[in-house]
Amino acid sequence: MKLSMPFAIIRLSALYIAILLIAITVSVSAQRRGGGQGGVMTPEIAARIEVQRRDSAFVHQNYKKLEVMVPMRDGIKLYTQIYVPRDSTKKFPIVMQRTPYGCAPYGATYKTLLGPSALFTQEGFIVVYQDVRGKYMSEGDFVAVRPYIANKKSNKDIDETTDSYDTIDWLIKNINNNGKVGVWGISAPGFYATETAIDAHPALKIVSPQAPVTNWFMGDDRHHNGVFQEMGTFAFISGFGAPRPEPSPRGAPGFSDYGTPDGYKFYLGVGPLKNLNDRYLHNTNTLWNEMMEHGNYDQYWQSRTPEPHLKNIKPAMLVVGGYFDQEDPYGPLKTYAAIERGGHQDRNILVMGPWFHGGFSRGDGDFLGNIRFGNQKTAAFYRENIEFPFFMHYLKDAPDPNLPNVYMFESGSNEWHKYSEWPTKTAIQKALYMQADGKLSFEKPKATKTSFDEYISDPAKPVPYSAAINQVRGSEFMIEDQRFAATRPDVLVYQTDVLDKDVHITGNVMADMFVSTTGTDADFVVKVIDVYPDNAPNNSPVVGTKMGGFQMMVRGEIMRAKYRNSFTNPEPMVPGKVTEVKWDVEDINHTFLKGHRIMIQVQSTWFPLNDRNPGKFMDIYKASESDFQKTTNKVYFSPEYPSHVNVKVAEK
Repeated sequence: MKLSMPFAIIRLSALYIAILLIAITVSVSAQRRGGGQGGVMTPEIAARIEVQRRDSAFVHQNYKKLEVMVPMRDGIKLYTQIYVPRDSTKKFPIVMQRTPYGCAPYGATYKTLLGPSALFTQEGFIVVYQDVRGKYMSEGDFVAVRPYIANKKSNKDIDETTDSYDTIDWLIKNINNNGKVGVWGISAPGFYATETAIDAHPALKIVSPQAPVTNWFMGDDRHHNGVFQEMGTFAFISGFGAPRPEPSPRGAPGFSDYGTPDGYKFYLGVGPLKNLNDRYLHNTNTLWNEMMEHGNYDQYWQSRTPEPHLKNIKPAMLVVGGYFDQEDPYGPLKTYAAIERGGHQDRNILVMGPWFHGGFSRGDGDFLGNIRFGNQKTAAFYRENIEFPFFMHYLKDAPDPNLPNVYMFESGSNEWHKYSEWPTKTAIQKALYMQADGKLSFEKPKATKTSFDEYISDPAKPVPYSAAINQVRGSEFMIEDQRFAATRPDVLVYQTDVLDKDVHITGNVMADMFVSTTGTDADFVVKVIDVYPDNAPNNSPVVGTKMGGFQMMVRGEIMRAKYRNSFTNPEPMVPGKVTEVKWDVEDINHTFLKGHRIMIQVQSTWFPLNDRNPGKFMDIYKASESDFQKTTNKVYFSPEYPSHVNVKVAEK
């Protein structure tokens, strides 16, 4: 086999091991939450360091690393790392990840772990990592979420499906293997995994899109229902979309000159969105510029989702996501649903757990923020009992783990559940209606006159998305105590009476609101919240936290009213006119326990997680400071205008 980049393969030096251990110590310490541990070397941290030291030594002793430039059909070559087991007496299957985030470490240095988890490293697979076209060490031009070309007419018609196919074909023919390939990826690599399943290579047996980027306008971490995700997108695109003059093992750094640890203060000080480009990016970031030119759901965005092309999928699919994913709660649910609609020749399995973005791939998963999930080590359970056995079955002919079509963790009750379909057909469609005096009920409002609550939404004083001081978007706001928001005059609060029995809400949540505004556009946010009783036990993993009255956000979602009828062709609101606005709040699987309450909060700003609406029908990406205005927004609740949230309730 001829290698295009014949790097020497060497063992780690003692110096590198020392540097690695220092880095691990800093990384683990930085990820600690609560307990006041700071940078103290605790027994837990020491144990993790020892595990990673052993893992690193194992990879060096049992694998050799190759670096190859794999040719694509149009002549472009893609940088590819291949870790091959040193055991030459067996033929191993291939597991592959394609990524725009770099395959580091490059050169002689080895990765500490290989594959989706340590289980794969220990078992023995040929593990492949590839820089996608135009990123890091690969040749060609990068296109973010590159559109799929349905009818390719020549070798010049390339997309991520052809690059995946060509890579697998080269690997099968040039690396000694057993003829079976699996692909996985988290986040953007999850998008590339999804694309691999379209027009799949015959050797591809299993694909696992995990928290996959799926639609950058509708629900992933660039927009939600057309609302720009300001904080996360600027921090990310400032580096991700920066130009790359030539292949390099180093990516462009993202923006870091905030001048304050307070992201709310920074973005409020920036003013309108266009100022981010004028002051900091200076029109040098092509991807940012493209997004700012496509404010509606036009062909630019429509062409970048794989959902319409997930038809007659041949490989087995394991779609994975987290209910508390701060970036891609949309992706796994909609990817799974699209595959179900389009048909598949093998199994299509959906797994959803109580995880933030990628949280299933590391740690135990027994808590998130202040919330413990009983004694369930949910992430470890997933890796050991779902992911690894499924890959083993398809790639190494291990016994079939007989997984259900849908494996769901239910927060609140903290139980795993198996379903034959999603959403489960046994759940009953119900509505939670807003009522006068802040009430929330499954019964329709009975008032005979038009009733409403109102608040002034001031873009100069937007509702923060979190009580914490964050320079960049974190993850724990997805499950954060919402009492900080409930006390604001521009947040409406509705809650049920104390529940006299458990209420299990499972499946999709849809907001159906009757609203008005004094402007010609407005945003509306609905948050579904589990209110703990005042005598709730103080079982938070964060030492000193009082859980009595805790308002746990189970799901929250925003909607830009101008898109109420079409995301492609927006329409202005008529000032003062009662208007029905519906939107997808995404799925939940949560039990509101007896003694708790169900709460709905409604607001119009959620900043700087989302950009601010000026209250005026216009291209917000081109808005100036003078365009922003206060608006008075109303939420109506009466038999004529019954604002509510549609939920599915399952009986136990």
